[in-house]
Amino acid sequence: MPRTPAPHGRTGRPPLTSRAQILETARRLIDEDGWEKLTIRRLAGEVGVGATTLYHHIRNKDDLLLHLLNHHIGQIGRPQSPDSPRDRIVTAATAMHDALTAWPWAAEVLSADGFVGLLDESAMWMVEDIVAGAGDHGCTHEQSVDLFRSVWYFTVGEVLVRAHSARRRAEGHPFAHRDDLDPSRVPHLAAIGTRWAALAARDVYPEALRTFVDALLTRAVPRGGTA
Repeated sequence: MPRTPAPHGRTGRPPLTSRAQILETARRLIDEDGWEKLTIRRLAGEVGVGATTLYHHIRNKDDLLLHLLNHHIGQIGRPQSPDSPRDRIVTAATAMHDALTAWPWAAEVLSADGFVGLLDESAMWMVEDIVAGAGDHGCTHEQSVDLFRSVWYFTVGEVLVRAHSARRRAEGHPFAHRDDLDPSRVPHLAAIGTRWAALAARDVYPEALRTFVDALLTRAVPRGGTA
């Protein structure tokens, strides 16, 4: 059903709106067109208020995105934290991966160091569990941050590559995979050929994550410690 456009030339008091309504509308617009195209002016028009009214609830677009991220993470059920430090890291990283996969634009917004300082404390549990798992394993603070950063980069890369690939396929512009590679120059790639697309599409994140975390923890054991 088409939306009824907001009437122009209102008089009297503006309609009441809420942050929840603003966030719901902003999420719909992001799902339709991506977060890059979201503007405060457009959001205000969709909500049916003036831009000035929105600024009573949000400071700017960056503030809006952070509210959306915190709200999104707040809707995710927190899994039972395992006793094993290694399994605690894997469980939290998997929850982080699933949360970003459900809403890939969040990975794009958060694809910069320092985002942890912007989230609400209630939305930091995934980061906390990973850092706590590393600490309980025996890692120093520096090693714990390095481990989280490595897992974060790995997870965000996985989510964004798959999301962008799916978008290209949906738009009818998937990347081509060549079948004319010269075996004398790139023998291994030539042997794989066009099978690359099917092989790369397999979901190996769970297995790769466990292997990656094991390797990171092995390297992060303090000198004189044992794995």
